[in-house]
Amino acid sequence: MDKLLYIASSGANQDLLATGVRANNLANAQTTGFKAQLQQARAMPAYGEGLPTRVFSMTESPSNNYGAGALQATGRDLDLAIQGEGWFAVQDKNGNEAYSRDGRFQMNSEGGLVDAHGSPVIGDFGPIVLPVPISNLTISPDGTIFTTPQGAPATVQEEAGRLRFVNPDTKELERGSDGLFRLKNGEDANFDDSVTVASGFLEVSNVNAIDEMMSVIGLQRHYELQVKMMKSAEDLDTRGNSLLRIL
Repeated sequence: MDKLLYIASSGANQDLLATGVRANNLANAQTTGFKAQLQQARAMPAYGEGLPTRVFSMTESPSNNYGAGALQATGRDLDLAIQGEGWFAVQDKNGNEAYSRDGRFQMNSEGGLVDAHGSPVIGDFGPIVLPVPISNLTISPDGTIFTTPQGAPATVQEEAGRLRFVNPDTKELERGSDGLFRLKNGEDANFDDSVTVASGFLEVSNVNAIDEMMSVIGLQRHYELQVKMMKSAEDLDTRGNSLLRIL
């Protein structure tokens, strides 16, 4: 009976973990720039005396769907969407470089360019600080920022910096608990001047809510099946013990 219990219990545990991943995707279906997570597991033999024939399902760190989300027009100058592949570089709470596709930028009271979570946006020479006060701001497709000083004619535009774009191999990226991505080796990615942005647009989440909901329903049904298998194993064990007592 223990073989059946091994299969059913490890399967049920994997279903619960996979449901958590799918539920997190659903919760972020409206999060700008969010990349859906993909659950993954592999067969792992159990080691120990009398266990070589036992195999259970071992959950690994979720992978990510790096496909681009649709672009949504906002008309706001500081809303940016990367066109195709690439990432914005931001500074995390520890002062290290991290990467995001969330282009909801804004200026703080000191003129610093920050993302929606308050993380400084990194440019060619570190966190970008704009000369304030300004009356107008535009960002070109290559990430160059132009500003018009307050009181100056609208035709006057001064270059105030350039966004730092990177485009590392996605196999080298990992997602942190803060939702930002980093290189697995802990280093900073190289600047990539081929990355371009669209001003006045945001990239929506690449989560397909319908597919995720269907997956959750399927996982719930599969979990119920695993529980029934465990119950059946218990019933068979009880009947076997009863038969032995009779004999």
